[in-house]
Amino acid sequence: MKFLLPILFLCLITIFSCTKEVEIDIPGYVAEIVVDGTIETNQYPLVLLSTSADIYSATDLSSYLTGFIYDAEVEIICENDTFDLQLYNIADLPLQSQYKLAEMLRLKKHSEILQIPIMVYSNTALIGEINKDYTLRIRHDNKSYVGTTKIVPPTPLDSIYWKLEPETIEYGYSWAILSDTPNQFDGYKWEVKRTNLKSNGLPKDDIFKRGRGGYFDDQYFDGISFEFFYENPMNRKDSTHLKEFKRYYRLGDTVVVKFSKMDQYVFTYYDAKLNQIVNSGNPFSTPINAPSNMSDGALGVWAGYSPYYDTLYCYP
Repeated sequence: MKFLLPILFLCLITIFSCTKEVEIDIPGYVAEIVVDGTIETNQYPLVLLSTSADIYSATDLSSYLTGFIYDAEVEIICENDTFDLQLYNIADLPLQSQYKLAEMLRLKKHSEILQIPIMVYSNTALIGEINKDYTLRIRHDNKSYVGTTKIVPPTPLDSIYWKLEPETIEYGYSWAILSDTPNQFDGYKWEVKRTNLKSNGLPKDDIFKRGRGGYFDDQYFDGISFEFFYENPMNRKDSTHLKEFKRYYRLGDTVVVKFSKMDQYVFTYYDAKLNQIVNSGNPFSTPINAPSNMSDGALGVWAGYSPYYDTLYCYP
């Protein structure tokens, strides 16, 4: 034993002395252009441009606002026509575009968008149409970025209805039946807003909102009909609405459903972006940028949508 301890001590010294200092050259941060653009059926295009932020940069509102780009040349090409996009103050946009922009920024209500001092690229001579391709071209800082999206034909819901949950007499989810088109890719987005009136005479919701899992594709149900449900994504402040049923619709609610289609590139971007958000606190997840449909290293997406609308009446 008295010989074993010195040998063990020498072994430990040998092991810990055989270390090597490793220097890792981490490349410096390079800001990239970020595109948040959309065009949908019967709507004008909206394009927000900004620069990406360093992970160590400030996250306050003023830093966010200074990141927007207002000196780019932006145009959209559709068939043989080219439309130059101009900068608009939000208050100068048509009302339907203001609503759409509030939805893009995931705000709670329309009035909030009027409090944000940003500008957006648009053109009120261009309205989205089904089965047309739209190419977005951006020139900024001697660089050019191009991306194309298509407004694909919408798929209507077979039916939509509300069902009481067994444990309650007042609350339930929104249910629908969808017959998916066979032998093609189909990407969907589910949004809702309640239109029944509050005590002040105004609708409960003035913009559409997307709940958790609002994007999905037909990977597992191509060409079949199936039943599914969605939660109520609204932020409830009604003290009479039971907290344990906050994600349910209430008896008497009237809900407009906006069920949109998109091409595969747009869906792939949002699917990856949502996965990033879900896994943001996971130390084992791999941090990657969501795959953009814009060229030359631009981040973000240029998205075309074709919505189908239906109304859900929350009555048995």
